[in-house]
Amino acid sequence: MICKWGKDMYFNLSQVSLVKKAFAHGERLTAEHFRLSSEAVRNHHYDIETLAYLKDHEVNDRAFAHICKYQYVNPDKTEDSEGLHFYKICLQDDRILDAVERANSFIKLSPLLLYIATHELVHVIRFDSGEIDFDAPLADKIREEDRVHEITKQVLQRVIDPDLKLVLDCFSSRYKIGDLYN
Repeated sequence: MICKWGKDMYFNLSQVSLVKKAFAHGERLTAEHFRLSSEAVRNHHYDIETLAYLKDHEVNDRAFAHICKYQYVNPDKTEDSEGLHFYKICLQDDRILDAVERANSFIKLSPLLLYIATHELVHVIRFDSGEIDFDAPLADKIREEDRVHEITKQVLQRVIDPDLKLVLDCFSSRYKIGDLYN
């Protein structure tokens, strides 16, 4: 069942539970892939928010999820201090639920959420490790999106089942990723 308020669709309580499970599973798989402890993955400072809790600038009508980067600078620190940065993974419930609904049961919510969770966690790790600059030029972001998709496929190979394979196949034949940034 999809909760609807106005034109937006939000995850219901059972779907929020699936989100939590998907991110917990994605954390374990991503940690194994990058040879990190689960604690090390969580030390990358990120939060996950669903559409109901996003600010206007965090809503994106072109993706299932995207990442915002925030910086906290302690006012008591010196000017040289960079402060703490963290990422917010902004889930776009309406886009995710619409995709599942339009797929007429071919795409199931749980494997789609696992793909999204793993994909976004790979981004966070790569941003935090300096593999790619969060504020990279558009051309670099487009290449990075393809790279992260390939890494995500590698990470998920350990748990591949028919439902997840269908999700991976859909992302492999997706529209041009550059469309997300136009």
